[in-house]
Formats: sequence, structure tokens, C-alpha cells
Amino acid sequence: MDDGLRVTDRWVVPAGELRERFSRSSGPGGQGVNTADSRVELSYDLANSPAVPESLRARALARLANRLVDGVLTIAASEHRAQLANREAARERMTALLREAAAPPPPARRATRPSRGAKERRLAEKKRQSQRKRDRRADSD
Repeated sequence: MDDGLRVTDRWVVPAGELRERFSRSSGPGGQGVNTADSRVELSYDLANSPAVPESLRARALARLANRLVDGVLTIAASEHRAQLANREAARERMTALLREAAAPPPPARRATRPSRGAKERRLAEKKRQSQRKRDRRADSD
């Protein structure tokens, strides 16, 4: 639990840069609900961290812009009853989120046109459909 988060081969978040805060989870929980601080908030200062490679910082900040508050990414985990399980869940989610944000952009889409055969098939199907509907109409003669 004391080691850092391995995001990519080049990016490892040191444990010293992660901040954990504990509080009571909401919802039902029986006798221990009012005494156990099992909810975990894991925070990481993405904007000011020296561990982030400069080539990935701008991309990660742009992709996580709606989740950051003053450059700090926060993950809350409260799905488990045990604090340790919530700590692991928060770390896994943080790693997955950072890995997704650091991933290279997908290749640009090459614009293509429908082939002549595809156009002809589409128009033939439209004609068949209109004929089918025309055949269903009751003649008003």
C-alpha cells in the first residue's frame, strides 16, 4: 500500500504525492456505520507534480479538465465496508483514470465515400420500400 501508482512505463506516481482522507460512508451499514471511517478520498496534484513527464502533462490536464479542481484530481471510494478495500479501489480507479488520460490520441479518421454499388443498393431499397407502401394503400377510385 505504501508504493506508488504505476500509470505507464515512464510515469510512476510516488506514494508521497498522494493524499488520502477518510470519512464516514453514507447509506446503510448496520452497527458499524457511525463509527468506521471507511470512505476514502484519494487526491493527486496533477498540475504541479514533478513525477508527470512533460510530454504527458498537457494531454492529461486537457482530458481531465472537468474533473480537476485547481489542478488536483480527487477520487472517492465508498463501495466497500472495509477501509483497506476502499483504499485499493480508489488507487485502482486513479491509476485507470490517469492511464486513460495519458493514452495517445486515436489515429485521425480518413474520410471515405460510399461506393457506387452502395449508393445503387440504397436507392434500390428505397424504391422497393416505397413500392411496398404504395401497394398497401387502399385505392380511392
